[in-house]
Amino acid sequence: MPTDASRLHREAVVADTHNDLLMAVTVRPPGQWADYFRARWLPQLRTGGVNVQVLPVFSGWDHETDGALKRTLRMIEAAHRLAEGNADAVALCRDAAEIDAALAGGRVALVLALESCTGIGSDVELFATLYRLGVRVASLTHMGRTAFADGSGEDATGGRLTAAGVAAVAEMHRLGMLLDVSHLGAGGVGHVLELGHGPVIATHSSARALRDHHRNLTDAQLRGIAATGGVVCVNFFASFLHETEHTVDKIVDHIEHIAGVAGIDHVGLGPDFLKEVDADLTPPWSDGMEVEGLDVHACVPGLEGPAGLPLVTEALLRRGFTEEDTARVLGGNVLALLRRVLG
Repeated sequence: MPTDASRLHREAVVADTHNDLLMAVTVRPPGQWADYFRARWLPQLRTGGVNVQVLPVFSGWDHETDGALKRTLRMIEAAHRLAEGNADAVALCRDAAEIDAALAGGRVALVLALESCTGIGSDVELFATLYRLGVRVASLTHMGRTAFADGSGEDATGGRLTAAGVAAVAEMHRLGMLLDVSHLGAGGVGHVLELGHGPVIATHSSARALRDHHRNLTDAQLRGIAATGGVVCVNFFASFLHETEHTVDKIVDHIEHIAGVAGIDHVGLGPDFLKEVDADLTPPWSDGMEVEGLDVHACVPGLEGPAGLPLVTEALLRRGFTEEDTARVLGGNVLALLRRVLG
C-alpha cells in the first residue's frame, strides 16, 4: 500500500456498520465466546484498522418468534461476554461518550444492532427492553415479512409499514435508537421517510443504478436518506456490486455514485463479510450457502474479511478522492451520525 494511503487509513476513524461475526461466535459454547473472538476476529479488526464495529443481532423472517427471541438474547449475551472478556481491546458502547472514550483509549467501539425484529413479534414495548440491553440500531425486517414491515424480497406486495411498524419507528425515535432501512422493502423505505422522525441509516446497501437488485437503493431513496441527515453504507457482497466483475474498483464505483447523488457526507462502509462468517458456520462437507441463488462465497479478492479494508482506502485515493473525503467515507460520516443520534 502506498505510504499516504497507509498513513491515512491508520489516522482515520474506520467504521464497519455490518459484520455478522456474532453468528459465528454463538455457534460455539459460551465458555469459548470471548477467547474465540480474540483469536479469530480481533486480529482482523486490528489489521483492518477498524475503530467502530456495528454488530448485527440477526434473526430472519423464517425464524419463529419464540426461537428468534432466544436467538436474539443469546447474541446480545455473547456481545456482552466477548466485550467483558476483551476489555483491553474492545468496549460495548451505548452512547456517544462511550464511543469517544473507547476511541481515545485505543479500543474498538462495538455497537449492537438488531437485524430484523422477528423476536419482538408485534410487541413494540420490547424495543425498550432491548435498548436497556445495549441495542442502539435496529432494522424492522430481513428479506421477508415481519409484524412491522415487508423486506425488499417482498417488494411485489407494495407493502408499507404496518400500524405496529409505524409505532415501532416512533418508539425507536423516542428511545434514541437509530433506524436501519437496509433490507426494508421499497414501500417501507418510502413510508419511513414520510414519517420524518429523524436520521436513518442503511447499514449495508449499495446503489441500484449500478446493480439492479432489490437489496440496493434507488437514487430517489439515496436522496431521501440524505435528506434525513442519514448515511448509506456500501455493501461489499460481490453479487450486489456487479453481476460478474468483483473488484475493489466496483466498490468505489458504488461509493462514488452514492456520494454524487446523496453527497459525500452521506456515504460509509457496510461490508457484510459473508464469506468470512460462513466459513465458520458451514460444515467442511457442505457445498456452502446461497442467498436467492447468489453465491455467498463470491467476494472481492482481498476483501474476504475486515483485514482487507486498507485496500478500500488505497482505491479511493487512486480514484481521486481527497484525504478529507476518504476519511469521511471510511468512518467519519458514521461516527458523526452515531454521535448525533445516540447522544
